[in-house]
Amino acid sequence: MISIKGLTKTYAGGFHALRSVDLEIRRGEIFALLGPNGAGKTTLINVVCGIANATSGDIVVDGYDIDADYRQTRSKIGLVPQEMASESFETVWNTCRFSRGLFGKPANAKHIEKVLKSLSLWDKKDTISMELSGGMKRRVLIAKALSHEPDILFLDEPTAGVDVELRQDMWNVVAGLSKEGVTVILTTHYIEEAEQLADRVGVINHGEIILVERKEKLMRDLGKKQLVLHLQEPLTEVPAQLANYHLELSDDGRGLTYSYDTKQNSTGITALLGELRSADIHFNDLETSQSSLEDIFVDLVHTDR
Repeated sequence: MISIKGLTKTYAGGFHALRSVDLEIRRGEIFALLGPNGAGKTTLINVVCGIANATSGDIVVDGYDIDADYRQTRSKIGLVPQEMASESFETVWNTCRFSRGLFGKPANAKHIEKVLKSLSLWDKKDTISMELSGGMKRRVLIAKALSHEPDILFLDEPTAGVDVELRQDMWNVVAGLSKEGVTVILTTHYIEEAEQLADRVGVINHGEIILVERKEKLMRDLGKKQLVLHLQEPLTEVPAQLANYHLELSDDGRGLTYSYDTKQNSTGITALLGELRSADIHFNDLETSQSSLEDIFVDLVHTDR
């Protein structure tokens, strides 16, 4: 749906916001773009959406070049920006109706009604935007972006500052749009949302795409498992004979955590348990846990520094 090749963005002061970015977004997928502040996420979105100009590179949206076929590409895209810009003195209904008209779409009251109801905004349709709460204003931004029935929806930190209930409602809408064939690209600081929703994940840092992978494969290949042992008697330190296992001792001395790679031929667990017996260290219980997407993201960004 979106093909980006060699995309570079350099500002007048010499700052390289994007460095030769290559990226393919598939039709109908939910793609999560993750990266620390200043990594280039918003710049990338703004260039694709025609808000900022690229220094070099090519972008094709559903077969149309974003420069040569500006009207076609822009009409296919809905954007929910970070900024809370809205028509403060207009009603929610008129804001969405006007936004649809900007893209040359004929009036369609049934579609706008459907969008507002899906975002729990129907009872606010005659309310002036400036009278809405911050969370409701964010919903209006999404409603505006959907008013012209785009094939692609960009969500740039859409749930920042939104309470948990509103956030869940928004993601239900996003999941529904994906099922209808809309391609969704989102950036978020709530990485658990990407873990819950995304089909694929891309990580950007210092203006470069450092990884793009299916979420499940990413977590399987880069994730680590941890074995936590709950000790019968507390330790003051990890015995020297266990140093090769790089165990972490909990603050109360009653827990030992062993991290291991599931891709290795041997996890080392059997050997570790044998060493514990030799050291006369006994445990009451044990549990395992898998790395979250957030753990993997932090490791990737830290390694890329």
